[in-house]
Amino acid sequence: MQPDSASAIVAAMIASYVVTRHIPIMAIVTGVIVLVFGTLTLVLHDETFIKIKPTIYYALVAGLLAFGLATGRPLLQRVLGSAYPGLDETGWSKLTRNWALFFAFMAVLNEVVWRNSSTQFWIGFKIWGALPLTFLFAAANIPMLLRHGLMKEDAEPVEPGPIE
Repeated sequence: MQPDSASAIVAAMIASYVVTRHIPIMAIVTGVIVLVFGTLTLVLHDETFIKIKPTIYYALVAGLLAFGLATGRPLLQRVLGSAYPGLDETGWSKLTRNWALFFAFMAVLNEVVWRNSSTQFWIGFKIWGALPLTFLFAAANIPMLLRHGLMKEDAEPVEPGPIE
C-alpha cells in the first residue's frame, strides 16, 4: 500500500461524512482492511499481506451476504435500495446470492493467482482480470434484475435502511 492509498481512503471517508453526515459501513470495513494489511506489508516488509487482503475482503463480503440471506435479510437491499428501484424481494435475494457466490469465487481465485504466480502477474491480474470480471459479472445480472422489476415506471426509489 502506498501512503497515497491510505490518504485517499481517509479523505474519502471524511468527504462522505461531511457531505452525508454518515460513513457507509462497507467504506469503514474496506478502509480498515486496507490500512491494516497495507501497514503490515510496510512494517514487516512482506508483500504477502497485501496479496491476501483481497482474499479476506472477498471472503468477508461473501460471508456477510450469505449470512444476510440465511437470516432472511438480503443485505444488498439495505445498502443499495435506492440504486435498484422497483426490484422485488425475489430479485434482491437472487442478486444477494449471486454476489455472495461471486465474492466467494473471487476469494478462491485471488488465492490461486497470488500463490502460483509472480507479484507482477498478480498485480496485472488485479487490474486486467479481477476488475473486468467484476464489471462483466455485474452486467450479467442485468437481465435477472429487469425480470424482477428493476426500472419499472411506477417504481419508487427506496432509501437504504440501517443494517441491523
